[in-house]
Amino acid sequence: MKIIPVRSAGGVYSVECGRGVARRLRRAIVAVGESSGVFVVSSPSVWKGCGRRIERALAGGGRGAGRGDSFGRVIFDDRESAKRLATVEGICRDLSRAGADRGSVLVAVGGGVVGDVVGFAAASYLRGVHLIHVPTTLVAQVDSAIGGKTGVNLPEGKNLVGAFYPPHGVVADPDLLASLPERQFRSGLYEVIKYGILGDAKLFDYLVARIDALLDRDAVTLDWVVPRCIAAKAAIVSRDERDSGEREGLNLGHTLGHALESATAYRRYLHGEAVGWGTIFAALLAVATDRLSITDASRIARLVAQVGPLPDLRGIRVSDLLVRMRGDKKSRAGHMRWVLPLRVGRVERGCEISDALVRATFAELPQVFREAAAGGHNARAVRRAR
Repeated sequence: MKIIPVRSAGGVYSVECGRGVARRLRRAIVAVGESSGVFVVSSPSVWKGCGRRIERALAGGGRGAGRGDSFGRVIFDDRESAKRLATVEGICRDLSRAGADRGSVLVAVGGGVVGDVVGFAAASYLRGVHLIHVPTTLVAQVDSAIGGKTGVNLPEGKNLVGAFYPPHGVVADPDLLASLPERQFRSGLYEVIKYGILGDAKLFDYLVARIDALLDRDAVTLDWVVPRCIAAKAAIVSRDERDSGEREGLNLGHTLGHALESATAYRRYLHGEAVGWGTIFAALLAVATDRLSITDASRIARLVAQVGPLPDLRGIRVSDLLVRMRGDKKSRAGHMRWVLPLRVGRVERGCEISDALVRATFAELPQVFREAAAGGHNARAVRRAR
């Protein structure tokens, strides 16, 4: 087990990472301090897969988490299309009816949507209650459960309403990934690739060499990758909790990715899949603006394509994407701010790109992906995009 500290305005909290650490959930709750009850908030599919394991963990170690030590459970729809304010209201009303008070501990058990929505509910209910994350998807374990960002979507864009609300602890158990559907698992790998491009060339090279083993969920490979990504995220958000500088780099691939999600009403792409498209797109923009070599862009496209198929881009108008990208939370005065790779292991933040270049590059994106997926000389396609 590894314990990775994260600094926040509310103090230091820990990410416990390792196989079997979910059994220590009771200890994480006791570490919060005196509490009046524990309320697990999850989704039907997640609870079906790991609910008994979580309940056993909560029962372990006897009493001692609080005065009444009451237990409640709230289940909600965790589809991306349900990540909205009405869902937060529903969770808060369920908590109120169940008697949750300011001494309660919410335990968010699930993937990125569960973490974002329950985190926002925890920040809002009675103006803030205790929160512990138990991420059950790869993308949540390596990324979204760490750093205190919470929020929901609007029809106009992704994560436009939310709060910074750090948890009191995160329990990341790779054993919980065993029942994760293949598509969900692959979706998380695009966020893993992001860390390699962002600041860890060694991780990127490891992924190139071990991508097949990772797709097979090889335990040794996964146990090397997950804590390395967690440590990278923890270091970044500890230095820049409020997304005012270095943390913006974590948006690599997300400018286009978020627009793709909202343009398709959050129904076509899983989050990581949209980021996969956005990562290749960012690499192409970087080549076109003489920031990135064609060789590195080809390596990035090839690795993303090796993870597996991505839902297609058919029917999506680039004019619609441009409107949505200008409304992205990272934009300033209507100007899009791109994160673009300079090489594998380093990025530049706050890049401004012309609409004409965005349009031309988007037109080439499907062909670049097809050639990368076929294992061909995709450098030619990258040159065409340039």
